[in-house]
This record gives sequence, C-alpha cells and structure tokens, in this order.
Amino acid sequence: MLEKLFKLKQNNTSLKQEAVAGLTTFLTMAYIIFVNPMMLADAGMDHGAVFVATCLAAALGCLIMGLLANYPIALAPGMGLNAFFTYTVVGEMGYSWETALGAVFMSGVCFLILSLVKIREWIVNSIPMSLRFGIAAGIGLFLALIGLKSAGIVVASPATLVTMGDITSFPAMMAALGFFLIIAMVQRGLKAAVIFSILIVTVLGLLFGDVQYNGLVSMPPSIAPTFMKMDLSSVLEVSMLSVVFAFLFVDLFDTSGTLVAVAQRGGLLDDKGRLPRVKRALTADSVATITGAALGTSTTTSYIESTAGVSAGGRTGLTAVIVGLLFIAALFVSPLAGMVPAYATAGTLFYVAILMMSGLINVEWDDLTEAAPVVVTCLLMPLTFSIANAIGLGFISYAMIKLLTGRFKDLNAGVLVVAALFLIKFIYG
Repeated sequence: MLEKLFKLKQNNTSLKQEAVAGLTTFLTMAYIIFVNPMMLADAGMDHGAVFVATCLAAALGCLIMGLLANYPIALAPGMGLNAFFTYTVVGEMGYSWETALGAVFMSGVCFLILSLVKIREWIVNSIPMSLRFGIAAGIGLFLALIGLKSAGIVVASPATLVTMGDITSFPAMMAALGFFLIIAMVQRGLKAAVIFSILIVTVLGLLFGDVQYNGLVSMPPSIAPTFMKMDLSSVLEVSMLSVVFAFLFVDLFDTSGTLVAVAQRGGLLDDKGRLPRVKRALTADSVATITGAALGTSTTTSYIESTAGVSAGGRTGLTAVIVGLLFIAALFVSPLAGMVPAYATAGTLFYVAILMMSGLINVEWDDLTEAAPVVVTCLLMPLTFSIANAIGLGFISYAMIKLLTGRFKDLNAGVLVVAALFLIKFIYG
C-alpha cells in the first residue's frame, strides 16, 4: 500500500529512511506547539484550545500534503503570520480574534482559488525579488522585537519610546540562555536544537520556582472555545480587505519560497527547474489554512524546516504523513505546553529572526532603487508594529522611487495596482 501511495522505490527511498526524515522534520518544527498557543493567547484566545488547533491543523496539513501531493513538506501555523494575527489585527487594529480568524479563512479560500486558476504564478512573478527579501527580513525583525519584549529585554520608555529593560532579571537571563543554546546546538548539527532549548529553559524555570509543575501527559484540552468561531460577516467590510490581502500575500510567498527551497534541496525539480504537481502542493497548503481557521488557529503554511527532513533522506509524502502523525501524538503533552513560560520561547523568536533576515544578502545594495524599498519595509515593520502597513509602504516606496528615477521598465501592473490600493487605503483610512 505504501509503495502504491508514495512510490518509494521510484524515489529511491524506504520506509525507514522516510521515518527518520519525518522525525527529523518534526523535531525541528515542534517548537510551534509551544509558541503558537502562547502568541495567540495574547489575542484573548484560549491557550488549551489553540494548542489543540495547532496540533490538528499541522497534522491535517501534513497529511493532505503527503497524500495529495506526495511531497516531503510539512505544514503548521506559520511564524510571523501568528504575530500579525495577534499584535496587528487584534492588538493594533482592534478587531476581535473571531474576525481575525474569519480573515484567515477568507485568505485561504482566495489562495485556493488562485492556485486552481493559475493566477498565483502571475502574482508571484510580478512582485520584485527585493521586496520579497525585504518582507521576509521585516517579519524577522518583528518577531525579534516580540521576543525581546516578552523577555523584558526591551521595554517601553516615555522619553525614547523603547529602551533596555533589566537584563539581569530572571526572564531576561533565561531568554538569553535559550538563544545561546539554540545557536550552539544548531552549529553542532543538532536537529532538535530549538525544542531542546525550550525544554531546558522550562526545566530551569521549574528548578528556580518560577514555573509551576502541571504534569507532562494528559488527554487533550477541549477545542470548543475556538472551533468554528471565525466571524465571516465582519470580513466583508472594506477595512478588512487589506488584512485579508496581507494574510494571503505573506502566505503566498512563504509557501512558494518554501516549496522551491525544499524541492531544490531534495532534487525534486524537473529538467526545466519546475516543481511537478505544484498545483496539488498549493491546494494542500490553502486547504490547510482553511481548516486551520475553522479549528481556531492562524494561517497554516509550508515550513522551511522541511529541508531538515529532506537532508535526512526524505523524498516522498510519507515523510509529511509521519510528521502529521507525530503532531497527533503531541496532542497528549498539553500540560507541558501550558508550563512553558514566555521567556523560554523568546530565544526561539530571535533565532527565527536570524533565519528570515538571511535573504538580505541577495539584495542589490549597489542599486539604491532596489535597496531603499527593502530598508523601508524592513525597518517600518517592527517600528510601526504592523506587517500590513510595512508591506504597503514598501510597495508605495518601490513604485515612487522607480517612477521618479525613470526606471519605468522595472515596474509592472502588479506592483502599480498593489501600490495604488495601499495608497488609497492610507489616504482614506
């Protein structure tokens, strides 16, 4: 049955090899079951219900990707998108988390439609590469600021807006230790570096009496507080269009970039450098977002950590299926997830920020018309505490700079339309 479903021999792999790859991928991305509930709880959502929704959304996404597209690509609620959900849509813009879930649901539906009618390729190809790097790096800086804030390393200041907090406090020192541990373990080739760091810092919190022991294993909490609670009626308001677009936009490029990166690492591209069955992969990603929103979590997307499993030998969808089964097993460690303090995940956010900023090396820094919009997008994302506004200002900057410097050939309809829409939004609110 496995041979028929996943074509193991054709892909020169085996059940053992796929199992090892699946376990490797899971260990590199399992931190999301601790980070995501904590982040969405800041939006007022029930921690236990989000924990269950996170595990189920990841499991379903992996199973759909494995069985439908037969790719070793795992999915889970995306970092950056959960921060946008909590701190921008709910925190800054003042929408309820139910409305935010509705926006995630609608973005998933739009993503599915775009994937099926092949408009996605046109959209992706029309967005300048420099802006893609800038958006990824900006989200990284945004996550870093959230991590520093949760650890008390960066605090508010009436005089300077922000300043350094008490770096000798227990949360700050534990966050720094967690970050240093991740870097050291990753450098030494340990695949589960992030999850080990979170667990070590949590254990230290227990030993020093800062964390209360609640057990390790139990039946999963109820998902009722978040299940099917998305508010779709409010999403139809004009003011919500930019939110839906931002969710869709970030997921679109997140998924596209991840698919290409994982496929290149595993030698899964065809002779023309294209990814076979790409429509199935995109369909799996969009369906995972839709079902994730229904369960009660932010956008579910493909994970770049899948490259770890591919490096370990994963070549088929069986790798993704095994990751999905491991996420189902993770449902029974909810007491452990509930014990993890914010400072235990702060180092993780900072580490993810480093990974997301690495793409800046590909920016054409000698060309100011390309570099300037990147810097605008990067800096304004954490400084305005808004992913959507920074994306909009990045597009407007790119279009204006190219127009004023006479570089009309660098512009296309996609950039001009997006820039115009955001300009109208900023002017008329």
